[in-house]
Amino acid sequence: MDKTKIYYNKRGKLKDPVLIVGLPGIGTVGSLVGEHLRNTLNAKRLATLYSPHFLHQAIMMKNGGVRLASNRFYYSTNEKTGQSIIILVGDMQAGTPEGQYEINDRIVQFFKSLGGKTIYTVGGYNISNQYVTKPRVFGVATDKETRSDLQKNGVIMGQAAGAVWGSAGLIVAFSKKHKLHGACLMGETGMLEIDANAAKAVLEKLQVMLKLDVDLSSIDKIKKETENLLKEMEKAGGAPGDQQPPPPSQPLSYIR
Repeated sequence: MDKTKIYYNKRGKLKDPVLIVGLPGIGTVGSLVGEHLRNTLNAKRLATLYSPHFLHQAIMMKNGGVRLASNRFYYSTNEKTGQSIIILVGDMQAGTPEGQYEINDRIVQFFKSLGGKTIYTVGGYNISNQYVTKPRVFGVATDKETRSDLQKNGVIMGQAAGAVWGSAGLIVAFSKKHKLHGACLMGETGMLEIDANAAKAVLEKLQVMLKLDVDLSSIDKIKKETENLLKEMEKAGGAPGDQQPPPPSQPLSYIR
């Protein structure tokens, strides 16, 4: 394999598809959102992306087998609107700038070939070394119309500063290049490697914006586990920002 390739698993019938990108990143927010939507919407595999720009490793499987690292497209139908929801999840992002550019441009081109016009990427926005109990959702977008729509739905626009790294940022930039609507939703996070609270904040925005009916109980379970662990650490005399709490029992299998 000498370049990034996308193979169809099943060619589904799609209607006005929208893409939600939930890949690994800050606070694992993107992965949590993507995997939660995939599970709760009972999404089916649409296509698989392989690339030599992923790390040189094979992923161990529960049955004792191995597979190549990949990003995977799933699709489901919004029962309220009939719109096709495509969800992109994966094991990792590219480890080099060249790989990031190639893979993310390829993702946008593939989605455009499906007739899609709008992409939402999901990430974390780290502005604190403390656990954020009431995370806000910050956003950036390709165009005035999309920015206005996000703002109407309570996404904070124009206050996030700096750069949006990796797929969460580049996919939005390439959306603009290919004349698609693109936006990045960033859940406010702090010191956690796995922040279900920030993921829940983003999911709540997506629910309203896309008129989705999504059960959030499994995200709430991870959130409660994390908060209980933090309370135990505080009782033991450690400040929440001093060290990472052990990950809750559910997330590793949940995000894989």
